[in-house]
Parts: sequence; structure tokens; C-alpha cells
Amino acid sequence: MSNNDAMSAIYSHRRRLFRKLWPITHYLVTNLFVTLGYFYFRILNKTVVIGKKDVPQQPNTLLLSNHQSMIDSFLVGLNVYYPKSLIKPSLIPWNPAASENFYRNPLLSWLADNWKCIPVKKGRKDLSLVYKMKKALERSPLTLFPEGTRSRSTKIGTGRAGTGLVILENWPTVVPICIDGMDKILPIGSIFPRFFKKIYVYYGKPLNLSEFKSKEKNKETAQEIINQVMEAINGMQREIREMRMA
Repeated sequence: MSNNDAMSAIYSHRRRLFRKLWPITHYLVTNLFVTLGYFYFRILNKTVVIGKKDVPQQPNTLLLSNHQSMIDSFLVGLNVYYPKSLIKPSLIPWNPAASENFYRNPLLSWLADNWKCIPVKKGRKDLSLVYKMKKALERSPLTLFPEGTRSRSTKIGTGRAGTGLVILENWPTVVPICIDGMDKILPIGSIFPRFFKKIYVYYGKPLNLSEFKSKEKNKETAQEIINQVMEAINGMQREIREMRMA
């Protein structure tokens, strides 16, 4: 057996072992970090949570949020599903993760896999992503950021059609979410999160998108859906700003 064959066999064995142990390691690793995250957001910072009761506690729930920092998915997921996730770990949402940030070394890759991350390669169109997200939604909620990248200002950007295609393929319950203040917690370029900031996470009521079911499944329809989602998120941001000024 050549060295390449030997290394391939070792790697294959490790992957099989990882898959067998994943339910245990995922539960332990994710709930540990979620518990720490809950302490961080609720105790070391002031997090105002709005509309949590409107979010379904079941699979095929798509959480769509604006994007301000690398740890937004923690904020979105834990504030609506923790501590219930301690006894029902399937509630912990899947989420996309940039390969260049979360899969750059073996330890981070292992953590990201246990955090239910779906790797996304920078600058490449991965046609399998929609399928992976479809399978993820069958088992758990899924968090996506329609803007596709973090905002460098507090302004909410334009949503991309890719998220709309996920909706067209699955028809999940779509929950618009607006976060505000995460740009102060972990600004772009920062490594360590900051403390004693005020954060808002606003869970909107599930959107009625039935008008799109009779339309053709294409990029134009997908974009129309996301435009409606982003309109809802922008409206929620205006409400948050009014609360901050009150």
C-alpha cells in the first residue's frame, strides 16, 4: 500500500468514527458553547429579545436575518431555542459558515462540524448547497443571512436570490429577523468580542409567501421573495431604532 493509500484509509476511518460519535460530540460541544453564549449575551451584555414566542419550535423553519458579525448565528439561534435545546438538540439551527473563517485548520473544522455548520467556499458557486440546506431543514431549523456577507455599516443590504431558491425548494416557515448592535460587539477585523453593549434581536412573525407558490421556480421569483423578506427586516430595524431613541 502506498503512502497516499495509507493516508486515505486513515482519513476515511476518522470520518467514519466522527459520524458515529457526532450525535454525542455535537450535543456536548454545541450546548457548551450555546450556554457560554447565553451567559455572554445575557449577562456580560444586555440583549433585548422581541417576538420569540412567534418562532416555531420545529424543523423546516428558516430564520432569515441581517448580518453584522461572525457570531450572529449564535445570537439568532440561542435566544430563541435555548435552554429547550438542552433536552431537544435538534432545535439547534444549521447555519452556513465561510470556509476561510471556520474551516482553516483541523480544530476549527471539527468545532464547526459540531456546531452544525454548512461550509461555504468563498467566490465559488456550489450547486450542492441548496440540496444540503434542503436536507438540513428536514431535521432542524436553518439560519441564513440573505445579504450573503456582513454589512460594513448599520445599513441593511440587498438580499440575494440564492436564499429565495432555498425557499422555493422547501417552502419552510420563513421568519424574518433583525439584529442590531452586533457591529459593536465584534466589528469587522476584530478578533475578540466586546462587553457591556446593548443588542437587539427581533423575531418577526412568519411571512405569508403563498402568493409565490403559483409562480415559476426561477431566479426572478426567488429574488421577489427575498425582496419581501428584506422589506420586513428593514421595517423591523426602523422599529428598533425608535426603541433606542425612546
